[in-house]
Amino acid sequence: MDTRPPTPDIRGSRSGTRAWRHPAVRDSSLFRRPGPGDPPRPIRVPPMARRKQIYEGKAKILFEGPEPGTLVQYFKDDATAFNNKKHGTITGKGVLNNRISEYLMTRLNEIGVPTHFVRRLNMREQLVREVEIIPIEVVIRNVAAGSLSTKFGIPEGTQLPRSIVEYYYKNDELNDPMVSEEHITAFGWASVQELDEILSLSLRINDYLSGLFLGVQLRLVDFKLEFGRFYHEDEDVQIILADEISPDNCRLWDMTSGEKLDKDRFRRDLGGVAEAYQEVARRLGILPEGGPRDIPGPRTMQ
Repeated sequence: MDTRPPTPDIRGSRSGTRAWRHPAVRDSSLFRRPGPGDPPRPIRVPPMARRKQIYEGKAKILFEGPEPGTLVQYFKDDATAFNNKKHGTITGKGVLNNRISEYLMTRLNEIGVPTHFVRRLNMREQLVREVEIIPIEVVIRNVAAGSLSTKFGIPEGTQLPRSIVEYYYKNDELNDPMVSEEHITAFGWASVQELDEILSLSLRINDYLSGLFLGVQLRLVDFKLEFGRFYHEDEDVQIILADEISPDNCRLWDMTSGEKLDKDRFRRDLGGVAEAYQEVARRLGILPEGGPRDIPGPRTMQ
């Protein structure tokens, strides 16, 4: 019998209370509070095979970054559903999600929402700030769908009277149970102040993304967010948006036809998953007519 303790989720876990920086690293801009005004800076990133793997999840792999306090986030083509009970591969999904998440994180950075995103490195990788992940998934619902419709018998597609925010404890073995604010604070997953900041940021992100998608004739039905603690050099701790924003964790429906352009096409065996993701990218203006080939990334976000 294997008596070794379970491997902890070390995505963004830290060996100390603040980001350590080697004396040879002269530029500390990566560790300052994210904001406009800093010039882009070249960063050499070694090939993926030479980098130390930190964590592998269902859809992404995290590698050690080129400098302390950074990670390289690699997007896979793997697809899972129903708490990892259904598996599949969607060719090109990782490329599309990398591009879509880059675009949305950049837009959020521009309106002052702090995120872990630094810049896209290539077709499948992006440089991100290392954070201590808070083990809570935040789900914002604008329209009845999925488990909300099932649990409460609300017809799918019903517009909710107001946006509903739900919290889920990130634990695959427990099937990510829904939890209350009392659970979160009582068990020490986040403080009252941190939870207030998470809620405020979540609602702000929802307002912005709802308008952004509406502008390209997409209905943001619901989506999932993850947050982490970012440790600044001055020992200040900031709650920032982490993970990704893509059709993997957003429900996106065409405004006119109601066609699903998200991971539900995989969950429900509707087919055309890659084409749906490409359509989202095309509407956002980040997919060339020739398909998901590589194009230059944006300036580094500091």
